[in-house]
Amino acid sequence: MSDNVGLSTPRGSGTSGYVQRNLAHMRPRDQAAPYQPRDLDSLRHKQRLPDQGLLEHERKREVEVKVLELRDQLEEEGVDGDDIDAKCDDLRKKLLAEMDSIKKKTGGGGGVGPTRLKMHQVHELADAKIKESERLRRALHISKDYEEGSHWRRQEDRLKKALERDGDGDATKDSRDDRRS
Repeated sequence: MSDNVGLSTPRGSGTSGYVQRNLAHMRPRDQAAPYQPRDLDSLRHKQRLPDQGLLEHERKREVEVKVLELRDQLEEEGVDGDDIDAKCDDLRKKLLAEMDSIKKKTGGGGGVGPTRLKMHQVHELADAKIKESERLRRALHISKDYEEGSHWRRQEDRLKKALERDGDGDATKDSRDDRRS
């Protein structure tokens, strides 16, 4: 045994007694102070915005999958190569036109609900969540510029103004009482 590390003797332990350093161990930082927030806005929840480029790529990929399925089916049927290319191009144009029309109607997404999405489809889930939040906001008639907690802030302002008025009233009342005496 060296430097009080390992077993005093390897006999009966089922090991060779060779001691290795754990290279996977991460030591905690000695004096790492946590980052202080610069302002309250940094503490607020910020909804993750989906990457529109990735969403568009996924939609185009779905179109290409359908085109390739048609190509495989036509090749199995023994259709001529030029006819296959023409039918595949027609299907591709049709699906892309449908995708654009759906995109214009729904304002960006294909109307896919979060229940049909998988956990690895992060951007699609974020897009569906934003649309769901927008529908809820419209249903509850919440304005777009609503700020969380603004009702309580307005209530506190009213209370402060009322206290200031009462405080000013008491001071003027005391000065009147002093004049009378």
